[in-house]
Amino acid sequence: MAEVLFEYVRNGNFIKVTALETETKVEASVIVPLGMSEEQMQIQALNKLRYVLRKMEEEQ
Repeated sequence: MAEVLFEYVRNGNFIKVTALETETKVEASVIVPLGMSEEQMQIQALNKLRYVLRKMEEEQ
């Protein structure tokens, strides 16, 4: 996996975390509670991104 960028958008007591894989331009988002650490948020978003990439590979 190439470089991954993260975007954080706060909405009330939750944060939408988007992980963007720069090589393929594939992104995945998760909604997490406000109290999570940045590392935990990134892990959640990265796991979802890996899932999406795996599904894309299986479809080909």
